Amino acid sequence: MPSQPPAIDSRLLAALQQVVGKKQVATAPEERLSYAYDGSGREYPPAAVVFPANSDQIAAVLRLAGKYRTPVIPRGAGTGMCGGALATRGGIILALSRMTKIVEIDEDNQVAVVQPGVITAELQAAVRRHDLYYPPDPASRAFCTIGGNVACGAGGPAAVKYGVTRDYVLGLTAVLANGDIIHTGVRTAKGVVGYDLTRLLVGSEGTLAVIGEITLRLVPAPAAKQTMLLLCRDLLQATGLVSAILRRLTPATLEYLDRTALGLVADRLPTGLIERSQEQIGQNPAAMLLLELDGSPEEVAGQTRQLKEFLQDQQGVILHAAADHEEAEQLWAARRAVSPAAFKLRPHKISDDVVVPRSRIPDLVATAEQLAAGTGLPIFTFGHAGDGNIHVNIMLDRDNEQERRAAETARQAIYKRVLELRGTLSGEHGVGISKAAAITAEVDPASLELMKNLKKLFDPGNILNPGKIWGEGVRS
Repeated sequence: MPSQPPAIDSRLLAALQQVVGKKQVATAPEERLSYAYDGSGREYPPAAVVFPANSDQIAAVLRLAGKYRTPVIPRGAGTGMCGGALATRGGIILALSRMTKIVEIDEDNQVAVVQPGVITAELQAAVRRHDLYYPPDPASRAFCTIGGNVACGAGGPAAVKYGVTRDYVLGLTAVLANGDIIHTGVRTAKGVVGYDLTRLLVGSEGTLAVIGEITLRLVPAPAAKQTMLLLCRDLLQATGLVSAILRRLTPATLEYLDRTALGLVADRLPTGLIERSQEQIGQNPAAMLLLELDGSPEEVAGQTRQLKEFLQDQQGVILHAAADHEEAEQLWAARRAVSPAAFKLRPHKISDDVVVPRSRIPDLVATAEQLAAGTGLPIFTFGHAGDGNIHVNIMLDRDNEQERRAAETARQAIYKRVLELRGTLSGEHGVGISKAAAITAEVDPASLELMKNLKKLFDPGNILNPGKIWGEGVRS
């Protein structure tokens, strides 16, 4: 674990307590340790944790932090996979867990206004009671926050049909490093007055401003859904089916698991399903596709018929349709269990959410299989095949130097291959600290310089989440 951060200045501590209340500033070692980690598995304890209740309090905290040149790291639920919510330089974790209000649900205009600490699944449930739908659905939706989703540009399975978080953010209330509160965007379907600051802040990982309120676009809730699982005899056949299906249909989701990922969660699938597939295709399935069709009952029925007719000509593919809502939830629970189940293979994981054009998924998967064979490490792939967003997981024991070096070599080979395939190195997890060294491989020098200058303009003192995205490349 990294060394303890410098103690917070007593004058700053007293001023923070005046702003948010003494009980809303945590400095005890055990309290700071609770906010020292995120989904990346790394630990960096902050000097203090502050819990603001509104944008005005955020503004006051940032003004004080600027005065004392103290880093401020905004944090939602800490589910991010790239270290974006870590206090790598000490300072203040700005925990937004008190800001959990759904301010408004406007049924007529299909808009919701929420504070950043609202849990994604709770917003989805709230708008569903109004026959509305908020589609972005990360695997961690039961505990991740809307603010964190916006900061990282989160996606999820529904992105293939509905898009990702940035497609639903109409406007923001945000607090700049100097404490100024700005309001970006609109509540309407159109709006082109001035620069699009909303899009700039979405995905900026707390390096430009702190999000205090979010205005979101909603869509009508689909009347019907049908969840189906495809078990395939051949891995490349499964990945090739992705483009073939999307040329014929527009499923709401289209997920993919390779043989290893499927094996990790096979016991969570409906009883006997794997055994029946073994009988019909003559071997254990090499991959799984999980898709969901939604729309009106007539649309879903029509697309289901189209899919079944198409699959009749596909040898070695077994189609299983969920019998009811409960079985559909069982299939999705298995899919969401893949990432945590990976630790059955090794104690540590390098997880990358790369994206390639859908037609190049077979090439990426083949590279991952070759690297697994060459390194002897478990390397498996799964994810949002419908939009080319594949999670490549390299399992290792970091205490084993040979495995650590082999894993890093494999990761760099994956990055190289992704860029050769005209893909991107991060689809929905952001950059944080874990991908900061790779950003120069994807972004041209002129664009990088422009981005760094924007960071300096928004945050001249470099107090907002320093060391993220750029690593050590931006200094005050």
